Amino acid sequence: MLQQTTVQAVLPYYDRFLRRFPDLAALARARLSSVLAAWSGLGYYRRARHLHAAARRIRDLHQGGFPRRFEEILALPGIGRYTAGAIASIAFGQRRPVLDGNVARVLSRHLGLRGDPRTAANTGRLWDEASSWVESSTSPGDLNQALMELGATLCTPALPACGRCPVAATCAARRAGLQLAIPPPRRRREQIVLPLRLALIERHGHILMRRRDGTGLMDGMWELPELDRRSQLATGDDIRSEEEPLQVDRLEPFTSFRHTITYRRLKVEVFRATLLAEPCGRDYRWVTTTRVRRLPASSMVAKALRKLTDGRGA
Repeated sequence: MLQQTTVQAVLPYYDRFLRRFPDLAALARARLSSVLAAWSGLGYYRRARHLHAAARRIRDLHQGGFPRRFEEILALPGIGRYTAGAIASIAFGQRRPVLDGNVARVLSRHLGLRGDPRTAANTGRLWDEASSWVESSTSPGDLNQALMELGATLCTPALPACGRCPVAATCAARRAGLQLAIPPPRRRREQIVLPLRLALIERHGHILMRRRDGTGLMDGMWELPELDRRSQLATGDDIRSEEEPLQVDRLEPFTSFRHTITYRRLKVEVFRATLLAEPCGRDYRWVTTTRVRRLPASSMVAKALRKLTDGRGA
């Protein structure tokens, strides 16, 4: 959950998730839709899919016990070298290095490493350096956590607190006065603004929902149907979907808001609409407003329905 997400944002989800799935067996037994529903609002839903798949693999291949061998940890869905190293060192005391963004910044400055730390050559050198630190440590888990915490609290991208840093005396960047230049600022991906028109269609206390699929973004999640049915939300391109557009009438503005998904800034407009023809396919479902909260859906759905559930809808 902490990948790409702050601790403050994660905490309430973490508590609720563990109440819903208190152990690995419960998570492995659950349907993916239930796991996605419990994850709804956190974003980056691929993490939830990987977590669910990893639980099932541990159940099926490791008799329900978390593997201790590094290669077996690394083979689990969603776990790369950094996460495997963190688990192996912190949980099992193994001398395995970690290299996340914070650790890479600490080690780049300590080495005085110029250039982008994400290039193949610099990444290899940083992994070697992290390995040498952990190999000489009597408590590799504590060391790795300390490096991560150092980067998060003192050796920050802007205004590093060098006067309080425990390794400032041996930091090459500080000696050269380059702690603000190393590593160089990461070039941010340019944000794009996309319009999105959604239909709020009600019938006998139910709302028409559509399951997203085939876009590569939030697939399997439920949403209010798009009026234009374009794939631009996933690709940034204005490409028509092969699916027939929803046939509606009497569009009345209901609410509007802004929503951000990674580099996409969505200008969302929600319209009350009257359905002219029943939509085809199993990806459409009539759902009560209470049931909507239990579906795997992004926080965009909650924003769209907030006015309705607050009783302020026209």
